[in-house]
Amino acid sequence: MKGIVFNLLEKAVSTEFGEETWDKLLDEANLSGAYTSLGSYADDEIVALVGVASKALNLPPSDVLRWFGQRAMPLLFARHPGFFNDHAETRSFLLSLNNIIHPEVHKLYPGAITPVFDFGSNDDGSLIIGYSSPRKLCALAEGFMRGAAQHFHEHAEIEQQQCMHEGASKCVFHVRFQQ
Repeated sequence: MKGIVFNLLEKAVSTEFGEETWDKLLDEANLSGAYTSLGSYADDEIVALVGVASKALNLPPSDVLRWFGQRAMPLLFARHPGFFNDHAETRSFLLSLNNIIHPEVHKLYPGAITPVFDFGSNDDGSLIIGYSSPRKLCALAEGFMRGAAQHFHEHAEIEQQQCMHEGASKCVFHVRFQQ
């Protein structure tokens, strides 16, 4: 996993809970915390950090990942406003992930392994989003969707229809955005 993810997690935790909380999580996960944005780190490190946060907060790891995804979106905007500037709404932003945003991520962070999304729509106008990744961080993806909706001053109703953690080949979300 690229260091930028750890940098975002550190900033989110430090902003909401204080720097000492970040240091405590690192200690409890037995990690050094020396993450550079361009560096690559074992996926086990993010799993360990989420695990100790889950235990400390008495929340399922999926809730910790959703929280992180949602809190990370404003931080991503601050670092990379160009990812957002061509979009007036969440739907447009999300539809650009595979073709615009992820190729830029690969330029900025060589070696990054990004998830693959597929898109469809329902008759009611909701967006159907398929998520595929060997990391199976669908809860983080959901948090990012919620954070993107907040960025665009929308509310996202998200229902996960299938999940890789339950044996599905990909995760599928039905998402409806409202002003």
